[in-house]
Amino acid sequence: MIRLAAAVLMFATAAAQTHAQEQRRPSHCIAIADAAPGLEYVHKASWQAPIPDYSVRIHYIAHAAFLIKTRGGLEAVTDFNGYIGNTTLIPDIVTMNHAHDTHWTNAIDPAIPHVLRGWGEEFGAGIDHYLDLGEMLVRNVSTDIRSGMGTEPEGNSIFVFEVEGLCIGHLGHLHHEPTPQQYAALGRIDVLMVPVDGGMTIPLDTVITIVNRLKSSVVIPMHWFSGFALERFLDGVSGDFAIDRRDAPSIDVSLRDLPSRPTVVVLQPEWLRDETP
Repeated sequence: MIRLAAAVLMFATAAAQTHAQEQRRPSHCIAIADAAPGLEYVHKASWQAPIPDYSVRIHYIAHAAFLIKTRGGLEAVTDFNGYIGNTTLIPDIVTMNHAHDTHWTNAIDPAIPHVLRGWGEEFGAGIDHYLDLGEMLVRNVSTDIRSGMGTEPEGNSIFVFEVEGLCIGHLGHLHHEPTPQQYAALGRIDVLMVPVDGGMTIPLDTVITIVNRLKSSVVIPMHWFSGFALERFLDGVSGDFAIDRRDAPSIDVSLRDLPSRPTVVVLQPEWLRDETP
């Protein structure tokens, strides 16, 4: 009987582990990648179209807001300020940063299940998020921000989304280069959304230092208010990154083959709109 009970327990444990792995492919964010596969991205994808197997969709909405959508239908919006377009979509997750009111809101639809603020309830307290929804895991790394009082320690967050084996990092309204401890906490980032305004967030030379340090396979510029700011960034990284300019707001990304060269993918922001039959 004891052997039978042990066998049943081992079977149940193995089944549970298999089910968990089927829900979310393990990522290598914090692991040292020996021969880890990289990224293959697919051109032009409507945000409402079916998502290919083993892929995640990234849609640049506006400013610093992106929709990250899984095959199973989980939807996360970054730096959510209350408006994402003429759509009935209610995201499963929204992340926010409070350096400026274009990156957060107090007017939260109560139907949104998970609201992840990048700051703590008390000044300088910071916050820790580790939200595991099966197909997607969302965590954060706190960073300091400039404020009316000088600096607010741990006042904002870099959010990392682990999905389909990928590690997707959103730098938010970052005001300084991450510390060695923060770089370590971020781990490997396959896809990086980075602000390139060159002033309101971080200076351009610091941005270039960060992207060269992280060596993400795909870098998506955000928080650019003019073609001038964007072009300055592209000129600054063109020696180390390939430049892929898109005329669409969305891409599908999957963990497959690394590009022959790390690549900056320029997406054109577009508000979400429900497709009509």
